[in-house]
Amino acid sequence: MTGAWSDPVNAFLAELASTRRLSPHTVNAYRRDLEGLAGLLTDISPQEVDSSILRRELARAHAAGLSGRSLARRLSAWRSFFDWFEHSQNKPNPARGIRAPRSDKRLPSALGVDAAASLMNTCTPSSDHDQSQSSSWLVIQDRALFELLYSSGLRLAECVGLDLDRLDSQQGLVTVVGKGSRTRTVPVGSAALEALEKWLSVRAQKRIGADENAVFIGARGHRISSRTVQERLARHGQRLGLPQRIHPHMLRHSCASHVLQSSADLRAVQELLGHASIASTQIYTHLDFQSLAHAYDKAHPRAQRNTQGEAHEVPSSRPFRPES
Repeated sequence: MTGAWSDPVNAFLAELASTRRLSPHTVNAYRRDLEGLAGLLTDISPQEVDSSILRRELARAHAAGLSGRSLARRLSAWRSFFDWFEHSQNKPNPARGIRAPRSDKRLPSALGVDAAASLMNTCTPSSDHDQSQSSSWLVIQDRALFELLYSSGLRLAECVGLDLDRLDSQQGLVTVVGKGSRTRTVPVGSAALEALEKWLSVRAQKRIGADENAVFIGARGHRISSRTVQERLARHGQRLGLPQRIHPHMLRHSCASHVLQSSADLRAVQELLGHASIASTQIYTHLDFQSLAHAYDKAHPRAQRNTQGEAHEVPSSRPFRPES
């Protein structure tokens, strides 16, 4: 990106990263949307942009088939940039008052309780290569990864970025850094704790870099990549014959919907997922659910189970801890 757009856009992105402390993924999303706008308006500077120009570009994108969700995201980036530009250049925001076309709300994809249990209980090596290498440690790590994603509703980046000192096995808690660098502590179910304990005992025997504090590691002893987790989970779902492609965020959705189905406690689910606004959590209320309990230990299918595999009630002594 060159010309009149380069300096203001880069300054805006720098503020997002340093002052607002947005994640690199979010900053890059803003960058793409603003670079796209700058590419469309090569002969126009930010000072010259007005609402008619932005409406025209939105209309063109809509006519080209861009979805309402994508248009709304693009418009949000433009609006945020021109809000910042308004304060720095004393120029009215041309994106204010513009609305993107409506799009149908899509419900999050979630596994049923039985499918989720099957996914965890039948975890096997992810490829013939794994089997030929007799890499049973991969199986154990997969189980721990999948159980934790489903148990605590973690985002993939939160799980991959988890360090050993953020996991409290004694209290059954895990502390993660989510979007906007917000930290939250959430409970971990007994099935996930058991899987993690097995994995950590195996991990202790692996060759790992001296400075590597990651809970989950790759074949070379370094922090596992998000892509690796995505691929292993998808292949495992395919081998089980599940009808849809399984991805890590589906386990997060499944956790939220299953807890909500059993507890109807929207606030607890909000804190579990780390949503800044409860509006982000309310989409789960569109899923069919019944009110049976009121806390995580009673609600999550894999939180507390006896030897017969039947859920049993325990006091809810582990409170949800809000973001700090």
